[in-house]
Amino acid sequence: MVHGYKGVKFQNWARTYGCCPEIYYQPTSVEEVREVLALARQQNKRVKVVGGGHSPSDIACTDGFMIHMGKMNRVLQVDTEKKQVTVEAGILLADLHPQLGKHGLALSNLGAVSDVTAGGVIGSGTHNTGIKHGILATQVVALTLLTADGTILECSESSNAEVFQAARVHLGCLGVILTITLQCVPQFHLQEISFPSTLEEVLNNLDSHLKKSEYFRFLWFPHSENVSVIYQDHTNKPPSSSANWFWDYAIGFYLLEFLLWISSFLPGLVGWINRCFFWLLFTRKKESSNVSYKIFSYECRFKQHVQDWAIPREKTKEALLELKAMLEAHPKMVAHYPVEVRFTRGDDILLSPCFQRDSCYMNIIMYRPYGKDVPRLDYWLTYETIMKKVGGRPHWAKAHNCTRKDFEKMYPAFSKFCAIREKLDPTGMFLNAYLEKVFY
Repeated sequence: MVHGYKGVKFQNWARTYGCCPEIYYQPTSVEEVREVLALARQQNKRVKVVGGGHSPSDIACTDGFMIHMGKMNRVLQVDTEKKQVTVEAGILLADLHPQLGKHGLALSNLGAVSDVTAGGVIGSGTHNTGIKHGILATQVVALTLLTADGTILECSESSNAEVFQAARVHLGCLGVILTITLQCVPQFHLQEISFPSTLEEVLNNLDSHLKKSEYFRFLWFPHSENVSVIYQDHTNKPPSSSANWFWDYAIGFYLLEFLLWISSFLPGLVGWINRCFFWLLFTRKKESSNVSYKIFSYECRFKQHVQDWAIPREKTKEALLELKAMLEAHPKMVAHYPVEVRFTRGDDILLSPCFQRDSCYMNIIMYRPYGKDVPRLDYWLTYETIMKKVGGRPHWAKAHNCTRKDFEKMYPAFSKFCAIREKLDPTGMFLNAYLEKVFY
């Protein structure tokens, strides 16, 4: 018998969204998940599956039943010949990395945060950077899905292929992902090199930067020309680090948070802060190397609001220059640093923001110093307007104001996904307020 808890409050990592589910479950087996779904069918309740809670939106919120997958977190099988691993969907990537390492394996690409579950990472379309690499869900070769009526579907390119094409970015609305098989690569080390540049230089030489480094991204500092270029590439060098507590924490976190808090009363300071911190922390060339997952991961020290849209890669320059021009034309509109720019290969996953096109992701951020919300609406709307104009698609896990009408224009296969969702979940058991805006 599965035990549920009442009175549990769920909050996402950034503490920007929260909810009070009626009953909170932590199943340890497929049978227990099935029991929860049977109860939900009997009592006509909605169900929301939650992973690490890192999504900076209300995609995981519900007032019905919440299933936390954290106890279904085992590695089930490692096939060293095919370099594939099958895991339960609740495993945290942070726990998977060392287990893969024991078998001499690694994931070829990872997002910045590893305190996230395998099921959540694929479901929300998490990505990193590198034009040879797709979003993380492209590493999935098979998965099992428990649907609303208690059926288990084995999905891959060769079995339930249409469901597989949808379920790799599932938004939590097709059922409960139970297991995932990931294609791995031999374990590898990365060297990270970061160096200063200007927006003009990077945008004019974008193709050569993309060719030069396998995992290239850059950070633009709004209200300035400053850019920090970051290359990450395979290396045989021994682990080394350029980390320094004084610069990374005393200056880059504690002082920055204090100054951002002051700037919430004096918004004119933000441009100065962005330029000053670029000069303090990003004008020296820095190098570090380590095992791949330690270089891919970096610490999000601040609670924050973010937006992250994928646009056609060829629109990168146009979109960034327009954002820069809008900030210059409206001096009262402030933007915290950085705007992080990453690149991803196109794919054929129905609701992937990179569906059928190579993409550039442009991530904007507003920090919440000491938990305080800083006015961001003008900046947010300006950014969204530019993103829509160049054919952008928002990151599913992050806050956006889009509705079904928008998604029908953005996604050629949107109606195909909807048909699969309605077939697998005809009563809408897995919907919530966020998903209703997407599908209705």
